[in-house]
Amino acid sequence: MKQAQVIKPGLIQYVEVEDITSKKLENNEILLKIRTIGVCGSDIHVMHGQHPAVTYPVIQGHEYGAEVVAVGVSVTKVKPGDKATARPQLVCGECSPCKKGRYNVCQHLRVQGFQAPGVAQSHFIVTEDRIVKVDNELPFDKIAMIEPCAVGAHATSQVNLAGKNVLVSGAGTIGNLIAQFAKNRGAKNVLITDVSDYRLDIARQCGIDAVQNVSDPLHEEKINRFFGEEGFQVGFEVAGVQSSLDLLLKNSEKGSEIVIVGVYADNPRVNMYYLGEHELKLIGTLMYLHEDYLEAVKAITSNRILLSPLISKHIPFDNYIEAYHFIEKEKEKSMKVIIDVE
Repeated sequence: MKQAQVIKPGLIQYVEVEDITSKKLENNEILLKIRTIGVCGSDIHVMHGQHPAVTYPVIQGHEYGAEVVAVGVSVTKVKPGDKATARPQLVCGECSPCKKGRYNVCQHLRVQGFQAPGVAQSHFIVTEDRIVKVDNELPFDKIAMIEPCAVGAHATSQVNLAGKNVLVSGAGTIGNLIAQFAKNRGAKNVLITDVSDYRLDIARQCGIDAVQNVSDPLHEEKINRFFGEEGFQVGFEVAGVQSSLDLLLKNSEKGSEIVIVGVYADNPRVNMYYLGEHELKLIGTLMYLHEDYLEAVKAITSNRILLSPLISKHIPFDNYIEAYHFIEKEKEKSMKVIIDVE
């Protein structure tokens, strides 16, 4: 079985590993045939050697669409032939957060594709507690996007959005999905910002209320004009850059909440004047819970979340590195790149 390994930043090699298709499954295990793998912003950080929690070599692939091939004797959630995906979180179940049901922040959390081997190979084994069955009519590329959708579902569950104005800073795939979920959760007005007109146009196609390019010298004035005297009460920082955080801290209504979603290559400076004097709440969010995956599936299958505009390109598994070359070359015009394993 061929496996794609990131040997070091910028280098992917294919390695022949043991074929697991004939392996005897444990009672709660499921054998998946991997069909599609999504490339996300965190994967890009890994490829550039900028992810703070990865050692090399690493096998990537944590957002994926798959087909169930075989199941252990006690598995009831799926059967062979079903389409599925699975959460990539490996948790201890014994630490205080786990016992409180907050296993997404397990003190010993390992994530497949980062601290544990990911799915960049033809077949993969997961346990039933992490499996998520989906409608067999859903295409595999959209199944691979359930994981980032779950990120959006979880991040927007951290605050009450009903009737509030929301600014999302960063219009990449995650920012776009957060903006869409904010609307689904009853936000009054949602504005999304970015430096890329292309990404902002994709946001328009996904039904976001308003967009603003922050390279415009008058962007702050235009943001404030859009929200008017009401201002905005919730901000989502998804770009992972200093200027994005500064924008939200400076322009949020006093007493507002700012949710930090982006991964920072360099630790930012936090303007403590705005944080303290404006009594802002800075909230962290990490990954998702199983119910966020289930909510993402419902939102996708009911067309409350639109995915087609986000898919930029399909690339075959044998040209895995080309996904990163495409993302690097296109930069602002790249959203979600899908690796086709078959």
